[in-house]
Amino acid sequence: MLNFIICDDIPKDRKMIEQIISKYMMKNKLEYKTHIFDDYDDNFIKIVNKKLPFKIYILDIETPTRSGIDIARIIRHKDVDSVLIFITGHQELGDIVMKNDFIFLAFINKFDNCEKRLTKAIDKSLKMFKIKKTIRFKDNGILYSIPLEDILYITRDSIERKCIIVTDYNEFKVGKNLNEIEKMLNDNFVKTHRACFMNQKRIVCHNKGKRIVTFDNGTKCDLISTRFNKELI
Repeated sequence: MLNFIICDDIPKDRKMIEQIISKYMMKNKLEYKTHIFDDYDDNFIKIVNKKLPFKIYILDIETPTRSGIDIARIIRHKDVDSVLIFITGHQELGDIVMKNDFIFLAFINKFDNCEKRLTKAIDKSLKMFKIKKTIRFKDNGILYSIPLEDILYITRDSIERKCIIVTDYNEFKVGKNLNEIEKMLNDNFVKTHRACFMNQKRIVCHNKGKRIVTFDNGTKCDLISTRFNKELI
């Protein structure tokens, strides 16, 4: 899932950015979510600290309380993989952005072919994210793209006849079977049950007696059969 994180203190500009994203994403049929802010407040910082896949920040440089340049430094201190796009009505601030050592994708003037340039920047962002190891598949017309490192485990719902991909931030129920999903996984995943694959790189504790594992984010799972217990060990 792509996460567009937008901050702009002008309502009509926020709406413009949302519409550009919506128009682009409708053509690509990718799963995405927009997070909208009018200032770099505590809620914005929570999103920065929250583990989400494929973050694309679209940042206004000037807001009432903080500078987008300062926020970019905070983001880069915690996260080097997300995409940073600056959008502003002040072209003269471009030199200030250029002099900073954080990596950003684009500097866009709101009054200079904004839609075309922002669309192009989003397109580049998606190409950059393909470098990261992910599983990608289409289900019910939606294209899913989930980083392997974000997956804790994958199991099967026998009632709904769907696979459940459990990540740090969501549970995705998809109309794929485990055999199809298995072909997309790498060597970090081990079969622990006839209906479960676990990401052993994310496991921090394995209680062999109770057959329970704890992942690095605190999530627990007991889908470990006798047959596959030795695989996990």
